[in-house]
Amino acid sequence: MAQYAVLIYANDSAHAPDATSDELEGSTDHAEDLAGQGSMVAAYALTPRDMATSIRGNSITDGPFLDSKEVVAGFYVLEAPDLDAALAIARTNPVVHEGGGVEVRPVHSGGPVERTEEPAR
Repeated sequence: MAQYAVLIYANDSAHAPDATSDELEGSTDHAEDLAGQGSMVAAYALTPRDMATSIRGNSITDGPFLDSKEVVAGFYVLEAPDLDAALAIARTNPVVHEGGGVEVRPVHSGGPVERTEEPAR
């Protein structure tokens, strides 16, 4: 089955380090629904934009890569038989009904990276 990345665009991520379970309820419920359907492969919530650090050329700056109204707040990978099915699933994301949006893109390649030893820090 094909895989699709769903990029979540919102004014900011709801997943601040001090976010309450009430603030995350919509996102949590949506993730549980997709996992229960067997369509979600992986999901990652990003922290708010003020926690981002960007690199462009030799410059390192605080904040997101682009200064825009919306940022990528998170993403997940789902499996669906085709793009129409992936769009139907992605349309159920609560951010779509809260003024944000999602972008659905076919996954070209990749997957989990197998580690043979602890990464250097």
